[in-house]
Amino acid sequence: MHILIVRNNSNRQAMEASLLLGLYLDNQGIDHTVCDLGGPDCSDRDERLCAVARQSALAVVLGGDGTMLKTSHLVGSAAVPILGVNFGHLGFLANPNDEGVVALVGQALAGELAEERRTNLAVTVVCEGQRDPFEDGWGDGAPEAFASAQGRCAPASFFALNELAVTRGANGRVIEVGLTIAGQPIDDVRGDGFVVASATGSTAYALSAGGPVLAPLSKNLVAVPISPHSLRSRAIVTDPSDVVELDLSRNGEGRDATVFIDGDLLDLPSAPRRIYVQRGDAPTVLLRSGSQRFYRHVSEVFF
Repeated sequence: MHILIVRNNSNRQAMEASLLLGLYLDNQGIDHTVCDLGGPDCSDRDERLCAVARQSALAVVLGGDGTMLKTSHLVGSAAVPILGVNFGHLGFLANPNDEGVVALVGQALAGELAEERRTNLAVTVVCEGQRDPFEDGWGDGAPEAFASAQGRCAPASFFALNELAVTRGANGRVIEVGLTIAGQPIDDVRGDGFVVASATGSTAYALSAGGPVLAPLSKNLVAVPISPHSLRSRAIVTDPSDVVELDLSRNGEGRDATVFIDGDLLDLPSAPRRIYVQRGDAPTVLLRSGSQRFYRHVSEVFF
């Protein structure tokens, strides 16, 4: 058995808890790796670290919701259980640390904690000069082989636990986003951008943009316009199987769009032309202690 310990190295309490947990695991003869994901220079896209995370039996996260999000990216679709211990602020994703880190990890190893299978997002970003897989189809081959045969590079795919956000760029001018859901054109929205969130992300950026709060185990997505220049634009909750398409092709020069995944800016090869968001194939598994706290937490934080 191998356990990955992910700590926020800018948080003194999290650092101290990681040392205590390391001693406990050593005494139990359990192999473990410690990694730091705290400062702005810490990357959750390191291939070696991702490989370690996806081969672990358990990922223990010592930090806040931000550290939990980064760890979910390390794990990706590998379905490795993530045990969060909150040393941050909101703590929607992590467990309270009242019982102590060692006690929580002991319960996890004994199989005494409940599993929450959270819906995540699979995001495909098609930039200028790239083939569109949803329009052209990949056929039976790999995306890279299809793109090579067509003489264009393949679009990039991304994992998100919270949300995909498209916002106006550095010049500050409003952008136009064409919204299509399940192949049905819905609206052309002019404003500051658009957010497509999972239920987990419904209490993050989507909430700030005026979207609804979804129960954490909901498989639905929510599409929310950001500061629309309209009195008619509204948030939409989709069916779990729906694909949400954001068309950015109408934004010419001087109306650049910026794309974020779970708060991190994407470094794209050219201007984004079209974005597809759908439910990921495998859920993110969170380990939870105690009874359901979600609605009480929502009440305390937001109401």
